[in-house]
Amino acid sequence: MLKKIAELNSGAVLITGDGKRLARIYLSAWGKTGRRILAEYLPFQIDGDVYIGSPFESDDFDVYLIVNPLSRSKAERAKLREWLGSHRDRLVLLYEHKYVKDSITRYGIREFIDYLIAYKRETVGFERVDVVRLENGRVVESKTYVRRY
Repeated sequence: MLKKIAELNSGAVLITGDGKRLARIYLSAWGKTGRRILAEYLPFQIDGDVYIGSPFESDDFDVYLIVNPLSRSKAERAKLREWLGSHRDRLVLLYEHKYVKDSITRYGIREFIDYLIAYKRETVGFERVDVVRLENGRVVESKTYVRRY
């Protein structure tokens, strides 16, 4: 399911739990196909060309990176939901530092998310990545990946 996300042409992907490496992999994969990327700012380094600016002011890009969408005020989250609704034909990567998996149901943004990737680094020497496919805010498919380090 992780490879399927890298091959997306449109939709919204939410990465939670500070999964910088996953976000970097997806943005690099999408950038290599010739897509133009606009980021609010970069919390990590990315190979390739990335433009910095507000995604709410430009419709000229193929991929958007929005950082910490769930940690915003209620008014900003409402503006983001409206923006996501009008940009269903674009790729949007929502990158959240805090870990959110099952509690995504508390947020109205869940209706616009196609994939949720919840990254968690455990204290006993492994990483866990839960990938959930959503349709209209409901879980359709789920898979868990575990990696020892």
